[in-house]
Amino acid sequence: MSLDPAIAARLKRNDAGLVSAVAQERATGDVLMVAWMDDEALARTLETRKATYYSRSRQQYWVKGETSGHTQYVHEVRLDCDGDTILLVVDQEGAACHTGTHTCFDSDLLLGAQS
Repeated sequence: MSLDPAIAARLKRNDAGLVSAVAQERATGDVLMVAWMDDEALARTLETRKATYYSRSRQQYWVKGETSGHTQYVHEVRLDCDGDTILLVVDQEGAACHTGTHTCFDSDLLLGAQS
């Protein structure tokens, strides 16, 4: 698969050719996780509606839930105004975080809301 050239032209990649991707749960608005995508991962996601990321540590593509069963069905894909972050609005099945929690952002609250 290849990414539409018009979309590719809008992306601002880091030195490794990657763009950060934020997964947000459609039903709750919860930010679930942050991962990385390159052009191929984004093209695969747009084609299949299965969240596909690029693993920097394994240097390979991974479809969220392919081995764990904790899948992300992609409803929307948005590019931020700077072209350096992708937002995936997903239906999450199971835990989003590799630790087994619903979201990667539910354990370390650094600052809470004021009353």
